[in-house]
Amino acid sequence: MICRVWRGWATLENAEAYERVVRGDVIPGIEARRIPGFHHIDLMRRDLGNEVEFMTCMWFDSIDAIKAFVGEDYSVSHVPAAAQAVLVRFDVRAAHFEVLDRREQ
Repeated sequence: MICRVWRGWATLENAEAYERVVRGDVIPGIEARRIPGFHHIDLMRRDLGNEVEFMTCMWFDSIDAIKAFVGEDYSVSHVPAAAQAVLVRFDVRAAHFEVLDRREQ
């Protein structure tokens, strides 16, 4: 299994707007594609005082499944224009981690 990790930062004023875009449009759009080998996406938020950091972790069976999501250059970030409009900055490339040990409780 591969975990795709991406981060973006918003101002305090735009954090709620970003969250609405991701939860209302971006994630449902990804889920609607029914990408073979895609399991789920986690959205996390961390308040940093003067800004808010968001992180997504997407869980895939393989790099090929990630390529089905974003294309051959599988590290490129997937950040729709509506999300970019309310972010201060974001990772232009996602990081990918091989999951070595995952223990369901």
